[in-house]
Amino acid sequence: MSRSTDPSRPSRDVTRGEKRQLALASATLGPWRPAAAVGAIGGGVSLAVSAVGGDFGFGVVAGACSVALMLFFLVGGAGAVTGRGPRSDRRIRRWAAEHPWRVALVPGGMLLVTDLVMRQILTSEGFFGSLWDGLWRGALVAGVVGVVGSVAASRRAG
Repeated sequence: MSRSTDPSRPSRDVTRGEKRQLALASATLGPWRPAAAVGAIGGGVSLAVSAVGGDFGFGVVAGACSVALMLFFLVGGAGAVTGRGPRSDRRIRRWAAEHPWRVALVPGGMLLVTDLVMRQILTSEGFFGSLWDGLWRGALVAGVVGVVGSVAASRRAG
């Protein structure tokens, strides 16, 4: 019997695992193609500014990639919580609008992981230094996406 028609289980009862799945599904509804364009432009500008300054090396490339990843997850995550992505399941969009902070954790966590791996591959930075960089950047992205989602939800309600 499906969960929505099971009379023994209320339709509002959602398990922790289902909440994680809903948050992930909500985050995938963001405008990821425009986010990739914004990330590529931001990373390219960062790389160009560093190159004009005379610096170049794997550390500079890692910094530019980090900027690109941060912009990518920021734009995609903000679009996911505001409903600015490709149109699909309205129920998931409604859930995302009601739970912007849960959805914000997905792009923040993905930035943490990708930034950590990228820095470990491209630089000689230690693991804990890379982890710290990824943590504060991921927290920044999650915070901005959560605030954007909260403001958008309050505007819709008001």
